[in-house]
Amino acid sequence: MRVIFMGTPDFSVPALRAIAARHEVVAVYSQPPRAAGRGQKPRPSPVQRAAEELGLMVRVPERLKSAEDQAEFAALGADVAVVVAYGLILPQPVLDAPRLGCLNIHASLLPRWRGAAPIHRAVMAGDAETGVAIMQMEAGLDTGPVLAEARTAIGPQDTTADLHDRLAGMGAALITETLERLPLAATAQAAEGVTYAAKIDKAEARIGWSRPAAEVDRLIRGLSPFPGAWCLIGEERVKLLRSRLVAGSGAPGQVLGGFSIACGIGAIEVLEAQREGKRPMPADEILRGLSLPARLG
Repeated sequence: MRVIFMGTPDFSVPALRAIAARHEVVAVYSQPPRAAGRGQKPRPSPVQRAAEELGLMVRVPERLKSAEDQAEFAALGADVAVVVAYGLILPQPVLDAPRLGCLNIHASLLPRWRGAAPIHRAVMAGDAETGVAIMQMEAGLDTGPVLAEARTAIGPQDTTADLHDRLAGMGAALITETLERLPLAATAQAAEGVTYAAKIDKAEARIGWSRPAAEVDRLIRGLSPFPGAWCLIGEERVKLLRSRLVAGSGAPGQVLGGFSIACGIGAIEVLEAQREGKRPMPADEILRGLSLPARLG
C-alpha cells in the first residue's frame, strides 16, 4: 500500500519502521525541528531522524491549514495515512485525502483516556489494564470508530516509561496487522465510559505526603520519567521515579528507614530517584551520597 506516515516522538518510531518494512511510505510528516540542548540548536524529531535513516521523504510543515499544504498532501495519492502522536490537528481535507482515510494509533482502550496523556493518566488513576487502539480518524478528539485493539495489564511497579515502550511495540504490531486486512469494519466507541487524558501540568508533580500511599505511588510511577514527581529533601528538589507500597505508618513525609516514607495512609518505598543535575539512580546509590532528614517536604 501507499502510506503517508505522520508522527513525531520516540513512541511513533517502531510503527514507522514496521510499516516501512512492508509498504511503500510515500512521505513522512513530522513536527519541525525544535531548539533543544544547551546550545538551543534546532533538533529534528525522533521520527524525522528515523525517516531520514530509512531514506524516506520528510515534510515538516508548521501546520496543514493552507490550500497549498493540503494539495501537496493529496497529490501523494496515498491509500492510507497512519498517524501516531503527530502533534497537529488534521483539517478535514487532509482526513479525506487518502483513499482509506487516516488511521490513528492511540495509546489507550477507547473511549477511556481520549486526549494528550493517556499513558500517564492510566497509571495515575490506578487502571488495571490499558492498551492500544487503531482508530479511524474524524474531526472530533479521538472520537472515531475503532478497527482493532490490543490489551496489556498495568503491573504494580509499571511506570509510564515502561508502558510507553510496551505500547509502542504493540501499536507497531497491531497497525501492520490492520493494514494487511484493510478495508475493515469499524466499531463505534461506546457512549459510556468516556474519560479525557488532559496534558500533564508540572504543577501536578509535587508530592503531597498527606495523600494515601497508593495515590503517591501512582503519582510517582505515572509521572516517570517526565516531568517526574518531586519532593524537597532539605533544600534540594529530588525527583522520585520508581516506588512500591510497603508496610509502615507515621506522620506524612516521615522517613521510616532506608528510603521508605510515611504517607497519609500507609507508606511507600522509593526504588529510583534523580538529584538535581544528576542521572537517575537506584535508591541505595542515592542514599550513599544523600542523608535524609527525619521528614521530607
